[in-house]
Amino acid sequence: MSNWDANIKRIARLHQVMEKPPTARKTTNIKVGVDLGTALIGLIVVDESGEPLAGCMEWASALRDGLVVDYLGAVKVVARLKEKAEKLLDMPLTEGATAIPPGTESNNAAVCGHILEAAGLNLTRIMDEPTAAAIALGIQDGAVVDVGGGTTGISILRDGKVIYTGDEPTGGTHLTLVVAGSHGISYDEAELLKRDEQKHRQLLPVLIPVIQKMAQIAKNHIAGYPVDKIYLVGGATSIAGFEKVFADYIGLETIKPDHPMLVTPLGIALNGK
Repeated sequence: MSNWDANIKRIARLHQVMEKPPTARKTTNIKVGVDLGTALIGLIVVDESGEPLAGCMEWASALRDGLVVDYLGAVKVVARLKEKAEKLLDMPLTEGATAIPPGTESNNAAVCGHILEAAGLNLTRIMDEPTAAAIALGIQDGAVVDVGGGTTGISILRDGKVIYTGDEPTGGTHLTLVVAGSHGISYDEAELLKRDEQKHRQLLPVLIPVIQKMAQIAKNHIAGYPVDKIYLVGGATSIAGFEKVFADYIGLETIKPDHPMLVTPLGIALNGK
């Protein structure tokens, strides 16, 4: 089995663990990753070998475009997820890592670290989100494009090392706004509609211009670098057909793994210490 196949299977096992939590098993060397997203906050626990043990997520609006706008709200969500994971594992969680969009390292990094600590987790590491995704996928060469709720982040890798990162404020929020406008409904109604997989085929035509804008962002950032393959991750890419629109516009092979919203939080956990 190739490293790629092994990593894809691990993402699938994380999804299974989240859908049907297994019986708690005692382990001492665990790693925790907290993904503070614009639309979702997630907490993932893996063992020392990287095997997923637990995963919890909650829709939230404590961040906007990758920046914290509701500190106390974020702390409460992380604390709830921590408590839920502790009950699933029957053990305390004491430390964890997190990630931020590229280019927001100054005050935002400190605030994100404080959120974990206020929720009862000693901070072990802060990394950028697309790099965390690259870790989860085991990518050696190419570009990771992480389309989250508020931002599109890009990491370019060569020989397993990150040689460039960038980020721009366009993400799932903008897709939701387009759905709301085209259907004459509220933002919250549009968000629920966008999450319904049965509606993706119906919604895709009106979303194509926004997806193409995201592809143009990626194209601008990878210009001048020897990139021949794009890896799409992040919750906003979950829309069926997203990767084809992206690939047709950017003109490069574009790969989207199953469960793309789990890739970045898993990578944070894997690189948590």
